[in-house]
Amino acid sequence: MTELTAVNPATGKVLANYPRMDAAGVEAALQGAVDARTAWALKPAHERAALLRQLAAVLRGRQEELAVTATREMGKRRVEALAELEKCAVACEYYAEHGPGFLLDVPVATEAARSYVAWQPLGTVLLVMPWNFPYWQAFRQAIPATLAGNTVLLKHASNVPGCAQALEEVFRAAGFPEGVFHNLPVGSDAVEDLIADPRVQGVSLTGSERAGRAVGAAAGKALKTSVLELGGSDAFIVLHDADLDTVVREALRGRFQNNGETCIAAKRFIVEDSIAEAFADRLSRAVTDLCTGDPMEDGTDLGPLARGDLRDELHDQVQRSVAAGAVCRTGGEPLEGEGFYYAPTVLDYVEPGMAAFDEETFGPVAAITRAADAAAAVELANRSRFGLGGSVWTADRARGEAMARQLECGCAFVNAVVKSDPRLPFGGVKDSGYGRELADLGIREFVNAKTIWVA
Repeated sequence: MTELTAVNPATGKVLANYPRMDAAGVEAALQGAVDARTAWALKPAHERAALLRQLAAVLRGRQEELAVTATREMGKRRVEALAELEKCAVACEYYAEHGPGFLLDVPVATEAARSYVAWQPLGTVLLVMPWNFPYWQAFRQAIPATLAGNTVLLKHASNVPGCAQALEEVFRAAGFPEGVFHNLPVGSDAVEDLIADPRVQGVSLTGSERAGRAVGAAAGKALKTSVLELGGSDAFIVLHDADLDTVVREALRGRFQNNGETCIAAKRFIVEDSIAEAFADRLSRAVTDLCTGDPMEDGTDLGPLARGDLRDELHDQVQRSVAAGAVCRTGGEPLEGEGFYYAPTVLDYVEPGMAAFDEETFGPVAAITRAADAAAAVELANRSRFGLGGSVWTADRARGEAMARQLECGCAFVNAVVKSDPRLPFGGVKDSGYGRELADLGIREFVNAKTIWVA
Protein backbone atom coordinates (compact mmCIF):
# COMPACT_ATOMS: atom_id res chain seq x y z
CA MET A 1 0.00 0.00 0.00
CA THR A 2 1.25 3.47 -0.86
CA GLU A 3 -1.15 5.32 1.43
CA LEU A 4 -2.32 5.42 5.03
CA THR A 5 -6.10 5.67 5.26
CA ALA A 6 -8.09 7.43 7.97
CA VAL A 7 -11.61 6.04 8.44
CA ASN A 8 -14.29 7.66 10.57
CA PRO A 9 -15.40 4.88 12.96
CA ALA A 10 -18.72 6.64 13.58
CA THR A 11 -19.69 6.18 9.91
CA GLY A 12 -17.26 3.63 8.50
CA LYS A 13 -16.42 6.06 5.69
CA VAL A 14 -12.99 7.14 4.50
CA LEU A 15 -11.89 10.54 5.76
CA ALA A 16 -8.64 10.96 3.87
CA ASN A 17 -5.62 9.18 2.45
CA TYR A 18 -2.10 10.18 3.46
CA PRO A 19 1.03 9.37 1.43
CA ARG A 20 3.18 6.67 2.97
CA MET A 21 6.80 7.72 3.45
CA ASP A 22 9.12 6.01 0.99
CA ALA A 23 12.60 4.66 1.70
CA ALA A 24 14.25 7.94 0.73
CA GLY A 25 12.01 9.83 3.13
CA VAL A 26 12.81 7.46 5.99
CA GLU A 27 16.51 7.80 5.27
CA ALA A 28 16.26 11.59 5.28
CA ALA A 29 14.35 11.54 8.59
CA LEU A 30 16.90 9.25 10.23
CA GLN A 31 19.80 11.35 9.09
CA GLY A 32 18.00 14.53 10.08
CA ALA A 33 17.58 13.20 13.61
CA VAL A 34 21.29 12.38 13.75
CA ASP A 35 22.29 15.78 12.38
CA ALA A 36 20.14 17.59 14.94
CA ARG A 37 21.06 15.72 18.08
CA THR A 38 24.52 17.10 18.89
CA ALA A 39 23.37 20.72 18.99
CA TRP A 40 20.17 19.72 20.75
CA ALA A 41 22.01 17.75 23.44
CA LEU A 42 24.40 20.64 24.06
CA LYS A 43 21.56 23.11 24.56
CA PRO A 44 21.11 23.77 28.30
CA ALA A 45 18.21 21.86 29.83
CA HIS A 46 16.43 25.05 30.87
CA GLU A 47 16.39 26.20 27.24
CA ARG A 48 14.88 22.92 26.11
CA ALA A 49 12.37 23.26 28.95
CA ALA A 50 11.36 26.73 27.75
CA LEU A 51 10.27 25.17 24.45
CA LEU A 52 7.97 22.84 26.38
CA ARG A 53 6.12 25.86 27.76
CA GLN A 54 5.71 27.13 24.20
CA LEU A 55 4.49 23.66 23.19
CA ALA A 56 1.80 23.80 25.88
CA ALA A 57 0.64 27.15 24.51
CA VAL A 58 0.49 25.79 20.95
CA LEU A 59 -1.59 22.81 22.10
CA ARG A 60 -4.09 25.04 23.85
CA GLY A 61 -4.24 27.36 20.85
CA ARG A 62 -5.11 24.46 18.53
CA GLN A 63 -7.07 22.41 21.07
CA GLU A 64 -10.43 22.37 19.29
CA GLU A 65 -8.96 21.56 15.89
CA LEU A 66 -6.75 18.78 17.25
CA ALA A 67 -9.59 17.29 19.31
CA VAL A 68 -11.86 17.09 16.28
CA THR A 69 -9.13 15.30 14.33
CA ALA A 70 -8.81 12.65 17.07
CA THR A 71 -12.57 12.18 17.33
CA ARG A 72 -12.96 11.82 13.59
CA GLU A 73 -10.06 9.38 13.23
CA MET A 74 -10.51 7.05 16.22
CA GLY A 75 -13.97 7.74 17.65
CA LYS A 76 -13.26 9.07 21.14
CA ARG A 77 -15.79 11.58 22.41
CA ARG A 78 -14.84 15.14 21.53
CA VAL A 79 -15.04 16.19 25.19
CA GLU A 80 -12.52 13.46 26.05
CA ALA A 81 -10.25 14.52 23.19
CA LEU A 82 -10.24 18.07 24.53
CA ALA A 83 -9.32 16.75 27.98
CA GLU A 84 -6.53 14.64 26.48
CA LEU A 85 -4.95 17.71 24.90
CA GLU A 86 -5.15 19.66 28.14
CA LYS A 87 -3.42 16.76 29.88
CA CYS A 88 -0.62 16.96 27.30
CA ALA A 89 -0.24 20.69 27.95
CA VAL A 90 -0.12 20.14 31.71
CA ALA A 91 2.58 17.48 31.26
CA CYS A 92 4.63 19.92 29.17
CA GLU A 93 4.43 22.47 31.97
CA TYR A 94 5.25 19.87 34.63
CA TYR A 95 8.42 18.81 32.85
CA ALA A 96 9.33 22.39 32.01
CA GLU A 97 9.32 23.13 35.75
CA HIS A 98 10.74 19.91 37.19
CA GLY A 99 12.58 18.22 34.32
CA PRO A 100 15.85 20.19 34.49
CA GLY A 101 16.11 19.22 38.17
CA PHE A 102 15.73 15.53 37.28
CA LEU A 103 18.76 15.92 34.98
CA LEU A 104 21.10 17.51 37.51
CA ASP A 105 24.29 15.62 38.31
CA VAL A 106 23.96 13.44 41.40
CA PRO A 107 27.06 13.70 43.64
CA VAL A 108 28.23 10.50 45.33
CA ALA A 109 30.64 10.51 48.26
CA THR A 110 33.69 8.32 47.51
CA GLU A 111 37.43 8.52 48.06
CA ALA A 112 37.68 10.52 44.81
CA ALA A 113 38.11 14.27 44.89
CA ARG A 114 34.81 14.42 43.04
CA SER A 115 32.48 11.68 41.81
CA TYR A 116 28.96 11.89 40.49
CA VAL A 117 26.36 10.48 38.09
CA ALA A 118 25.64 12.54 34.98
CA TRP A 119 22.49 11.95 32.92
CA GLN A 120 23.32 12.20 29.22
CA PRO A 121 21.04 11.59 26.23
CA LEU A 122 21.34 8.34 24.28
CA GLY A 123 20.77 9.92 20.86
CA THR A 124 17.70 9.12 18.77
CA VAL A 125 14.65 7.34 20.18
CA LEU A 126 11.93 5.64 18.13
CA LEU A 127 8.38 5.88 19.47
CA VAL A 128 5.89 3.26 18.26
CA MET A 129 2.56 4.59 19.45
CA PRO A 130 -1.11 3.46 19.50
CA TRP A 131 -4.34 5.09 18.35
CA ASN A 132 -6.45 5.13 21.53
CA PHE A 133 -4.85 8.26 23.02
CA PRO A 134 -3.24 9.56 19.84
CA TYR A 135 -1.72 12.65 21.47
CA TRP A 136 -1.16 11.70 25.11
CA GLN A 137 0.60 8.39 24.45
CA ALA A 138 3.10 10.09 22.14
CA PHE A 139 3.57 13.12 24.37
CA ARG A 140 4.22 11.21 27.56
CA GLN A 141 7.31 9.68 25.94
CA ALA A 142 8.34 12.50 23.59
CA ILE A 143 8.32 15.19 26.29
CA PRO A 144 10.85 13.58 28.67
CA ALA A 145 12.89 12.10 25.81
CA THR A 146 13.41 15.43 24.07
CA LEU A 147 13.92 17.33 27.32
CA ALA A 148 16.70 14.87 28.17
CA GLY A 149 18.41 15.89 24.90
CA ASN A 150 17.34 13.06 22.61
CA THR A 151 15.83 13.44 19.16
CA VAL A 152 12.61 11.53 18.47
CA LEU A 153 11.15 9.63 15.52
CA LEU A 154 7.42 8.83 15.75
CA LYS A 155 5.90 5.79 14.08
CA HIS A 156 2.23 6.26 14.92
CA ALA A 157 -0.71 3.91 14.45
CA SER A 158 -1.73 3.74 10.80
CA ASN A 159 -5.38 4.61 11.47
CA VAL A 160 -4.58 8.06 12.97
CA PRO A 161 -2.35 9.61 10.29
CA GLY A 162 -3.89 13.07 10.74
CA CYS A 163 -3.08 13.08 14.45
CA ALA A 164 0.46 11.92 13.71
CA GLN A 165 0.98 14.70 11.20
CA ALA A 166 -0.42 17.24 13.66
CA LEU A 167 2.06 16.12 16.32
CA GLU A 168 5.02 17.06 14.13
CA GLU A 169 3.33 20.36 13.27
CA VAL A 170 2.88 21.41 16.90
CA PHE A 171 6.48 20.64 17.80
CA ARG A 172 7.62 22.75 14.85
CA ALA A 173 5.21 25.56 15.74
CA ALA A 174 6.58 25.59 19.30
CA GLY A 175 10.07 26.31 17.99
CA PHE A 176 11.74 22.90 18.28
CA PRO A 177 14.67 22.71 15.85
CA GLU A 178 14.35 20.74 12.62
CA GLY A 179 15.06 17.06 13.21
CA VAL A 180 14.30 16.97 16.94
CA PHE A 181 10.80 15.50 16.40
CA HIS A 182 9.85 13.84 13.13
CA ASN A 183 6.74 11.89 12.15
CA LEU A 184 7.32 8.77 10.04
CA PRO A 185 4.11 7.87 8.14
CA VAL A 186 5.07 4.23 7.59
CA GLY A 187 3.49 0.86 8.32
CA SER A 188 4.34 -1.59 11.07
CA ASP A 189 6.47 -3.55 8.59
CA ALA A 190 9.09 -0.77 8.81
CA VAL A 191 9.58 -0.97 12.59
CA GLU A 192 12.06 -3.83 12.80
CA ASP A 193 14.46 -2.20 10.33
CA LEU A 194 14.18 1.12 12.15
CA ILE A 195 15.09 -0.53 15.47
CA ALA A 196 18.04 -2.30 13.85
CA ASP A 197 19.39 0.92 12.32
CA PRO A 198 22.52 1.98 14.25
CA ARG A 199 21.34 5.59 14.21
CA VAL A 200 18.49 4.64 16.59
CA GLN A 201 19.55 4.14 20.22
CA GLY A 202 16.25 3.18 21.87
CA VAL A 203 12.60 2.35 21.27
CA SER A 204 9.41 2.82 23.25
CA LEU A 205 6.22 0.98 22.36
CA THR A 206 2.73 1.41 23.73
CA GLY A 207 0.49 -1.24 22.23
CA SER A 208 -0.65 -4.83 22.25
CA GLU A 209 1.09 -7.74 23.90
CA ARG A 210 1.81 -9.20 20.45
CA ALA A 211 3.41 -5.97 19.23
CA GLY A 212 5.38 -5.72 22.47
CA ARG A 213 6.90 -9.15 22.01
CA ALA A 214 7.95 -8.28 18.45
CA VAL A 215 9.45 -4.90 19.39
CA GLY A 216 11.10 -6.26 22.54
CA ALA A 217 12.68 -9.09 20.53
CA ALA A 218 13.94 -6.69 17.86
CA ALA A 219 15.36 -4.31 20.49
CA GLY A 220 17.05 -7.17 22.31
CA LYS A 221 18.59 -8.48 19.10
CA ALA A 222 19.93 -5.00 18.34
CA LEU A 223 21.01 -4.40 21.97
CA LYS A 224 18.85 -1.28 22.20
CA THR A 225 17.16 0.20 25.26
CA SER A 226 13.41 -0.44 25.19
CA VAL A 227 10.32 0.50 27.17
CA LEU A 228 7.11 -1.48 26.66
CA GLU A 229 3.67 -0.42 27.92
CA LEU A 230 1.35 -3.20 26.82
CA GLY A 231 -2.13 -4.46 27.51
CA GLY A 232 -3.90 -4.65 30.82
CA SER A 233 -6.79 -6.41 32.48
CA ASP A 234 -7.06 -4.25 35.57
CA ALA A 235 -8.88 -5.54 38.62
CA PHE A 236 -11.41 -3.28 40.37
CA ILE A 237 -11.86 -4.86 43.82
CA VAL A 238 -15.03 -3.94 45.71
CA LEU A 239 -15.16 -4.89 49.41
CA HIS A 240 -18.37 -5.29 51.39
CA ASP A 241 -17.96 -1.96 53.23
CA ALA A 242 -17.57 0.18 50.10
CA ASP A 243 -20.11 2.92 49.37
CA LEU A 244 -22.00 1.47 46.43
CA ASP A 245 -23.29 4.80 45.12
CA THR A 246 -19.72 6.07 44.73
CA VAL A 247 -18.34 2.74 43.53
CA VAL A 248 -20.91 2.27 40.77
CA ARG A 249 -20.42 5.82 39.53
CA GLU A 250 -16.65 5.39 39.43
CA ALA A 251 -16.91 1.88 37.98
CA LEU A 252 -18.92 3.30 35.11
CA ARG A 253 -16.26 5.93 34.46
CA GLY A 254 -13.36 3.54 34.96
CA ARG A 255 -14.67 1.04 32.44
CA PHE A 256 -16.44 3.07 29.79
CA GLN A 257 -14.27 6.20 29.44
CA ASN A 258 -12.63 6.49 26.02
CA ASN A 259 -15.24 4.01 24.73
CA GLY A 260 -13.64 1.36 26.94
CA GLU A 261 -10.52 1.45 24.79
CA THR A 262 -7.81 2.09 27.35
CA CYS A 263 -5.11 -0.20 28.77
CA ILE A 264 -5.79 0.93 32.34
CA ALA A 265 -9.58 0.64 32.17
CA ALA A 266 -11.18 -1.32 35.00
CA LYS A 267 -11.93 -4.58 33.18
CA ARG A 268 -12.41 -7.21 35.90
CA PHE A 269 -14.79 -6.19 38.70
CA ILE A 270 -14.01 -8.51 41.59
CA VAL A 271 -16.71 -8.07 44.22
CA GLU A 272 -17.24 -9.66 47.63
CA ASP A 273 -20.17 -12.07 47.57
CA SER A 274 -22.25 -10.24 50.17
CA ILE A 275 -22.70 -7.19 47.93
CA ALA A 276 -22.09 -8.72 44.49
CA GLU A 277 -25.74 -8.95 43.49
CA ALA A 278 -26.46 -5.37 44.51
CA PHE A 279 -23.37 -4.12 42.68
CA ALA A 280 -24.17 -6.10 39.52
CA ASP A 281 -27.76 -4.86 39.51
CA ARG A 282 -26.81 -1.20 39.99
CA LEU A 283 -24.01 -1.30 37.45
CA SER A 284 -26.22 -2.98 34.87
CA ARG A 285 -28.93 -0.35 35.27
CA ALA A 286 -26.37 2.44 34.98
CA VAL A 287 -24.87 0.89 31.85
CA THR A 288 -28.31 0.57 30.28
CA ASP A 289 -28.76 4.33 30.71
CA LEU A 290 -25.59 5.18 28.78
CA CYS A 291 -26.21 7.14 25.59
CA THR A 292 -24.34 5.61 22.65
CA GLY A 293 -24.05 7.90 19.66
CA ASP A 294 -22.16 10.56 17.74
CA PRO A 295 -18.85 11.22 19.58
CA MET A 296 -18.96 14.84 18.42
CA GLU A 297 -22.10 15.50 20.46
CA ASP A 298 -21.75 16.63 24.07
CA GLY A 299 -24.64 14.43 25.22
CA THR A 300 -23.02 11.21 24.03
CA ASP A 301 -21.66 8.87 26.73
CA LEU A 302 -20.15 6.25 24.44
CA GLY A 303 -18.81 6.45 20.91
CA PRO A 304 -17.85 3.75 18.39
CA LEU A 305 -14.91 1.38 18.57
CA ALA A 306 -11.98 2.52 16.49
CA ARG A 307 -12.16 -0.19 13.81
CA GLY A 308 -14.52 -2.88 12.63
CA ASP A 309 -12.06 -5.70 13.32
CA LEU A 310 -11.75 -4.54 16.93
CA ARG A 311 -15.52 -4.72 17.33
CA ASP A 312 -15.56 -8.23 15.85
CA GLU A 313 -12.81 -9.36 18.23
CA LEU A 314 -14.63 -7.93 21.25
CA HIS A 315 -17.90 -9.63 20.27
CA ASP A 316 -16.07 -12.94 19.89
CA GLN A 317 -14.71 -12.57 23.44
CA VAL A 318 -18.22 -11.88 24.77
CA GLN A 319 -19.70 -14.86 22.93
CA ARG A 320 -16.97 -17.22 24.15
CA SER A 321 -17.43 -16.01 27.72
CA VAL A 322 -21.20 -16.56 27.61
CA ALA A 323 -20.70 -20.00 26.06
CA ALA A 324 -18.40 -20.82 28.99
CA GLY A 325 -21.05 -19.85 31.57
CA ALA A 326 -20.96 -16.08 32.00
CA VAL A 327 -24.33 -14.31 32.23
CA CYS A 328 -24.91 -11.31 29.97
CA ARG A 329 -26.98 -8.83 31.99
CA THR A 330 -27.13 -6.14 29.31
CA GLY A 331 -25.70 -5.48 25.86
CA GLY A 332 -23.59 -8.18 24.28
CA GLU A 333 -24.22 -7.28 20.63
CA PRO A 334 -22.86 -5.00 17.90
CA LEU A 335 -25.29 -2.16 17.22
CA GLU A 336 -27.00 -1.97 13.85
CA GLY A 337 -26.42 0.92 11.48
CA GLU A 338 -23.30 2.59 10.18
CA GLY A 339 -20.14 2.83 12.20
CA PHE A 340 -18.41 0.42 14.58
CA TYR A 341 -20.65 0.67 17.63
CA TYR A 342 -20.97 -2.02 20.31
CA ALA A 343 -23.66 -2.08 22.97
CA PRO A 344 -22.28 -1.32 26.45
CA THR A 345 -22.17 -4.72 28.12
CA VAL A 346 -22.13 -6.24 31.60
CA LEU A 347 -21.11 -9.88 32.01
CA ASP A 348 -21.77 -11.49 35.39
CA TYR A 349 -20.44 -14.69 36.96
CA VAL A 350 -17.20 -14.41 35.01
CA GLU A 351 -14.54 -16.82 36.21
CA PRO A 352 -10.90 -17.64 35.44
CA GLY A 353 -10.70 -19.60 32.21
CA MET A 354 -13.24 -17.39 30.45
CA ALA A 355 -12.16 -14.97 27.74
CA ALA A 356 -13.48 -11.94 29.66
CA PHE A 357 -11.26 -12.85 32.62
CA ASP A 358 -8.12 -14.18 30.95
CA GLU A 359 -7.87 -11.84 27.95
CA GLU A 360 -7.80 -8.07 27.59
CA THR A 361 -11.24 -6.85 26.49
CA PHE A 362 -10.62 -3.59 24.66
CA GLY A 363 -14.04 -2.01 24.54
CA PRO A 364 -17.24 -1.34 26.51
CA VAL A 365 -17.51 -4.68 28.35
CA ALA A 366 -17.50 -4.97 32.15
CA ALA A 367 -16.85 -8.41 33.64
CA ILE A 368 -18.04 -9.16 37.20
CA THR A 369 -16.39 -11.91 39.23
CA ARG A 370 -17.62 -12.85 42.70
CA ALA A 371 -15.14 -13.41 45.52
CA ALA A 372 -15.74 -15.12 48.85
CA ASP A 373 -13.76 -12.51 50.79
CA ALA A 374 -11.00 -9.93 50.53
CA ALA A 375 -8.22 -12.52 50.42
CA ALA A 376 -9.95 -14.36 47.60
CA ALA A 377 -10.41 -11.05 45.77
CA VAL A 378 -6.67 -10.35 45.83
CA GLU A 379 -5.92 -13.89 44.67
CA LEU A 380 -8.34 -13.49 41.76
CA ALA A 381 -6.94 -10.08 40.88
CA ASN A 382 -3.44 -11.54 40.66
CA ARG A 383 -4.58 -14.55 38.64
CA SER A 384 -3.81 -12.72 35.42
CA ARG A 385 -0.86 -12.64 33.08
CA PHE A 386 -1.28 -8.85 32.96
CA GLY A 387 -0.09 -6.41 35.60
CA LEU A 388 -0.69 -2.82 34.58
CA GLY A 389 -3.06 -1.29 37.15
CA GLY A 390 -5.61 -2.15 39.79
CA SER A 391 -7.83 -0.55 42.40
CA VAL A 392 -9.38 -1.37 45.78
CA TRP A 393 -12.64 0.17 47.02
CA THR A 394 -13.36 0.11 50.75
CA ALA A 395 -14.34 2.32 53.69
CA ASP A 396 -11.17 1.21 55.47
CA ARG A 397 -8.36 3.12 53.76
CA ALA A 398 -5.61 1.40 55.76
CA ARG A 399 -6.93 -2.01 54.72
CA GLY A 400 -7.26 -0.80 51.13
CA GLU A 401 -3.67 0.39 51.12
CA ALA A 402 -2.44 -2.91 52.51
CA MET A 403 -4.32 -4.75 49.77
CA ALA A 404 -3.01 -2.37 47.10
CA ARG A 405 0.53 -3.37 48.08
CA GLN A 406 -0.41 -7.02 47.45
CA LEU A 407 -1.61 -6.42 43.88
CA GLU A 408 0.83 -7.56 41.20
CA CYS A 409 0.71 -4.44 39.02
CA GLY A 410 2.59 -1.26 38.21
CA CYS A 411 0.08 1.14 39.75
CA ALA A 412 -2.51 0.44 42.44
CA PHE A 413 -5.14 2.95 43.57
CA VAL A 414 -7.35 3.00 46.66
CA ASN A 415 -10.85 4.47 46.23
CA ALA A 416 -9.87 6.08 42.93
CA VAL A 417 -9.91 5.14 39.26
CA VAL A 418 -6.49 4.22 37.86
CA LYS A 419 -4.95 6.98 35.76
CA SER A 420 -1.58 8.19 34.51
CA ASP A 421 -0.16 11.36 36.01
CA PRO A 422 3.05 13.15 34.95
CA ARG A 423 4.09 13.42 38.62
CA LEU A 424 4.16 9.63 39.10
CA PRO A 425 5.90 6.82 37.22
CA PHE A 426 3.65 4.73 34.99
CA GLY A 427 4.12 1.22 33.63
CA GLY A 428 3.41 -2.44 34.23
CA VAL A 429 4.79 -5.84 35.19
CA LYS A 430 4.29 -9.35 33.85
CA ASP A 431 2.84 -9.33 30.31
CA SER A 432 1.94 -5.64 30.65
CA GLY A 433 5.54 -4.77 29.81
CA TYR A 434 8.52 -3.17 31.49
CA GLY A 435 10.14 0.20 32.03
CA ARG A 436 8.49 3.36 33.27
CA GLU A 437 7.08 6.50 31.72
CA LEU A 438 6.55 9.92 33.33
CA ALA A 439 7.99 11.50 36.52
CA ASP A 440 11.73 11.29 37.16
CA LEU A 441 11.96 7.60 36.22
CA GLY A 442 10.47 8.31 32.82
CA ILE A 443 13.05 10.91 31.88
CA ARG A 444 15.84 8.53 32.89
CA GLU A 445 14.79 5.62 30.66
CA PHE A 446 16.55 7.04 27.60
CA VAL A 447 19.68 8.51 29.13
CA ASN A 448 23.16 7.22 29.85
CA ALA A 449 23.66 7.20 33.62
CA LYS A 450 27.35 8.01 33.33
CA THR A 451 29.70 7.73 36.29
CA ILE A 452 32.24 10.56 36.44
CA TRP A 453 35.27 10.04 38.74
CA VAL A 454 37.84 12.78 39.32
CA ALA A 455 40.92 11.61 41.26
